Amino acid sequence: MTRTTTSLLAIALVCGASAASAENAKVVFGTNWLAQAEHGGFYQSVADGTYAACGLDVEIISGGPQVNNRALMLAGRIDYHMGGDMLQAFNAVKEDIPVVMVAATFQKHPQVILAHPGEAESWEELKDLTLLIGDNGFTSYYQWMIAEHGFTVEQRQPYTFNPAPFIADKRVGMQGYLSSEPFAVEKEAGFKPNVFLIADAGFSSYATMVETMQATIDEKPEQVKCFVEGSIKGWYNYLYGDPSAANELIKAANPDMTDDKLAFARNMMKDEGIVDSGDALEMGIGAINPDVVADFYAKMVKAGVIEDGLDIAASYTTQFVNQGLGMDLKPGG
Repeated sequence: MTRTTTSLLAIALVCGASAASAENAKVVFGTNWLAQAEHGGFYQSVADGTYAACGLDVEIISGGPQVNNRALMLAGRIDYHMGGDMLQAFNAVKEDIPVVMVAATFQKHPQVILAHPGEAESWEELKDLTLLIGDNGFTSYYQWMIAEHGFTVEQRQPYTFNPAPFIADKRVGMQGYLSSEPFAVEKEAGFKPNVFLIADAGFSSYATMVETMQATIDEKPEQVKCFVEGSIKGWYNYLYGDPSAANELIKAANPDMTDDKLAFARNMMKDEGIVDSGDALEMGIGAINPDVVADFYAKMVKAGVIEDGLDIAASYTTQFVNQGLGMDLKPGG
């Protein structure tokens, strides 16, 4: 091969790479915790090329105890962020920060309260137990539990994210995440705890929302559309198709994740309708209903968690959702 031929080949490779780069815009999505099945739909669309098919090269970066990906989005270092619940969105409005929810992945918040079998068989009976609730939970959903359901400050003790005190005392209940603490307790203690979703008791916040900056919506609406629609399709494929490729990416990003925990979490999300329930059944995964947003805001105002009078319509847009996209990917869809 001559030097000229080698140079032409090099130029061709550079041009090809540039063309590929121009074709697929690089965007970064930051999650709010370590990689897990609760992020599965996003990893699915990376693994199966759904994002790439509409022109995006998506990098997912994990959150964690020492990581604040939301701050990175505010600083312009990442493009999209996984929100926790709508309280964050309301606080952004309060602080005049132009963060916008563009999709609500979880129609039901996966926060749960665990109890020993036989000690609390209903939500009401949880009021007879000592409850281990973390500081963040105490200032948010537990204030709603007090205002709406009559739980007390006195029965709450701080949760240190160690299930041992719960396992040791049958008269103690414990906060948890639907797919995490129930699995951990069953593995460690050998019994299935009773699990109560706070969403089923009326805590109506969306969770695991896709957030971006208003400027991104204004300047790159087609990119936002591609990311949201790609994520929606990814969630249908992860829940109802073959999740193995996405799970491999999750395990690569989080070596502590195991196949049995991934399977448990995916099954719990399906069984409890975390992703695909409520308005999502009619409008598709990611659905945002202004009435749901307003209902949750009213509950948080009543509980004293957030102030009244905020322009909560600024916290979300339905521009990219509610169109039934991906419903044909469900069995029988």
